[in-house]
Amino acid sequence: MQVRVLGCSGAIAKGCRTTSFLIDDDLLVDAGTGVGDLTLEEMAAIDDVVLTHSHLDHVAALPLMIDAVASRRSQPLRVHALRATIEALRAHMFNNVIWPDFANIPSTESPFVTFHDLNVGQTLALGTRRPKHIEVLPAVHTVPACGYAIRSVEGSKHWVFSGDTERNAQFWKRVNELDVAMLVIETAFSNREQALAQRSLHLSPATLADELAQIARGKTYPIYITHTKPAETEEIMSQIGAFAEGWEMHGLEQRDIRWLEAEALLTL
Repeated sequence: MQVRVLGCSGAIAKGCRTTSFLIDDDLLVDAGTGVGDLTLEEMAAIDDVVLTHSHLDHVAALPLMIDAVASRRSQPLRVHALRATIEALRAHMFNNVIWPDFANIPSTESPFVTFHDLNVGQTLALGTRRPKHIEVLPAVHTVPACGYAIRSVEGSKHWVFSGDTERNAQFWKRVNELDVAMLVIETAFSNREQALAQRSLHLSPATLADELAQIARGKTYPIYITHTKPAETEEIMSQIGAFAEGWEMHGLEQRDIRWLEAEALLTL
């Protein structure tokens, strides 16, 4: 299974695209501005989208992508998300005011998009060309949100994505039960903005350190940092490096922590 990083920034700037990952060629995880780097052929090949939550940086490209490739598809695009996320999209985006209601266009019987409810803890299989097993993980955010653990049906190791979240013991409880190949976890703000991070239910390096300390001993896998604000990325990674050095000084288990970059290709 391959994970193509289309966008992994917490905001836009030159070279910074918001959250979106293409799994193999047919599954999209979140639909931030990074989707705009796909060709029409690549967008048309996507059959399923799973969303972590309704915030704009994770859904902004969804209506534009559907518009771009609807005429090239014979089946509707399937969008999977928590019910609250779907309700937000239908009320505030696909509402015939901000954007046409593609769930009823060109007709209710043959729409451009269909919406499918998910629940935390649910597992499902998606993909016909390259089947994938997906588990919906808990997240703690300002709106209903989730993360995902995804693996190929033939494989055992999971790509785990936290989504947008603050401290979340239930997430780690489940992750420690999985065979994890790599973890992508958000750290949106530096410690200087820790109060803002807590108010907006995001992680900062200080709270990230507490979260990573919950990884079960003996569990080793690369940890990729995503969703950094462009103006704070260097500061965030410096602070993460500092606490990682502190772990070593105190004889704690070391972690392989990396900064995630757009256009990276991760192979499980």
